[in-house]
Formats: sequence, C-alpha cells, structure tokens
Amino acid sequence: MNAKVIDGKALSAEVLAEVTASVSEIQAQGLATPCLAVVLVGEDPASQVYVRNKLRQCEATGIRSVEHRLAADTSEATLLELLAKMNADPAIHGILVQLPLPAQIDEQKVIAAIDPAKDVDGFHPENMGRLLAGDESVLVPCTPLGCLLMLKHTLGDSLKGKHVVVVGRSNIVGKPAALLTLQQHCTVTIVHSRTQDIEAVCRQADILIVAVGRAEMVGADWVKPGAVVLDVGINRVERDGKAKLVGDVDYAAVASIASAITPVPGGVGPMTIACLLRNTLQAYQQQR
Repeated sequence: MNAKVIDGKALSAEVLAEVTASVSEIQAQGLATPCLAVVLVGEDPASQVYVRNKLRQCEATGIRSVEHRLAADTSEATLLELLAKMNADPAIHGILVQLPLPAQIDEQKVIAAIDPAKDVDGFHPENMGRLLAGDESVLVPCTPLGCLLMLKHTLGDSLKGKHVVVVGRSNIVGKPAALLTLQQHCTVTIVHSRTQDIEAVCRQADILIVAVGRAEMVGADWVKPGAVVLDVGINRVERDGKAKLVGDVDYAAVASIASAITPVPGGVGPMTIACLLRNTLQAYQQQR
C-alpha cells in the first residue's frame, strides 16, 4: 500500500483563500480591517521564522498586523502591561504571544492575561475550558484545528466511530486534539511516555495523531495497515552532513502501510498558520 499524501500546503491555500475572500468583503463594506497583534520576546531563531511567516500570511490575506519585538531581558510586568493595552484596544482583534518565553517570564500567567476573546492561539484557560465543555464557538488551538480540517478533507465530514490515538499530551496539541476528535464522536485514546505497551495501543488506531517532538519515533510497527497518520512533529536532524527536517514518524516506513499520511515539511505546519488567520477572522466577527 502506498499512502495518499495529505498535502497541507494545498489545503492551507484553500483555508487562506476563504479568509482572504471574507476580509475583502469586510473591506468592501467600509468596515474596520481585522487586526492581529504579534509579540516576540527575545531572539530565538525558530520563533523569528514562525513570526515572519505569520506576518507574511497576514499581509497576503489582507489582515492588518502589528508586531511588537521585545528584548530578551524584558520583565514579566512590562509584557503584562503591553497585553493590557492591547486587550483594551478595540482596533486589535487577535493577540498572539510567540512561545517559548524567556525564563524570567511565567508563560501561564501571560497566556491567562490575554483577553479570551482575542486569544487566537486558543490557549487561555477559559477557552480550554469551553473546548472541554463542547462549546463549538470557542477559539481552538491552531494545530489541532488544522489536524481536524485535514482529517475531514481526507475522510469526509463524518469521523464518528473512528478510533483516534493521540501520541502526546501537551496543552498545545495533544489534549485539544483529543477533545476536538471526541466532539466528532470518535473514540479517543491518549498515549504518552508512561503508557505501557504504547506500540500495541497505537496499532489499534484508525487515526494516529503524533505530537511528541522526537525524530522518527513512530515506526511501521506502531501503525495499523490502512490507518490515517498525522505527523505534527518537526525535528532538525543531520543526514550525510546536511541538516534535514523530519517528523515524529518514520515517513518512508509508515507510508508503505498507512492509507494516508502528512509529510514533514508541508503537512500540518502550513495548516497551523492558516488556522491562526482563520481564528483571527473568527475573533473579529465575534467581537463585532
């Protein structure tokens, strides 16, 4: 079996086209343009790349962006003061603080300081609680939302009865991905580093979502023939003296038995940014 490649670039282009069309309609009506504020603290190279990509896509869709770059030694109080100003600014509809933050700043305190209505990352405790309660109007974390859209694109709108195994239990991907698929009437299992016989549990999955941050950890012996595999991981490894990006799944091995699989790069990653802008538009519409 040669797995179908789930093309995140193509699907993200469809999502971005929908966002662009909605923004154009808003502007044609003479209304204020949706605006995303992005905060970057310090000079982490990966974070700089992520922020640059997010701002570039804002420009492409017509969403206005405001960037705040703060020094690595910025105090927690200074960042919280900036967030309070943005929360109070009606011209800003979405706020994103790029993680990770420097050690002197408490990430959870910062996430909790963002107005839940402007929390386009979907990480605020109130938004996470509403997701747990099954509120379908809530702003949802971008990567799990992208995974759900990819699953529906691949398998159709109904996922009911599918057994989903989520590998990883982070607040950013694992837990919200489990909740989103549970909302779709899937049977959901979360596995993690303390799970016994983890490979056997994963082999039961109709849908395997992997988000652990360990290069090519999941091999063919973890996957049921015909399963759909979403690889959220992105890891930089050295091969033949050159840097290469790989996922948490051994792509070549798993693609031979899965029915569909996301590549790395070009899979889940592009969907994350597309869903961020989708969330920004949603936040704008809910605030009006």
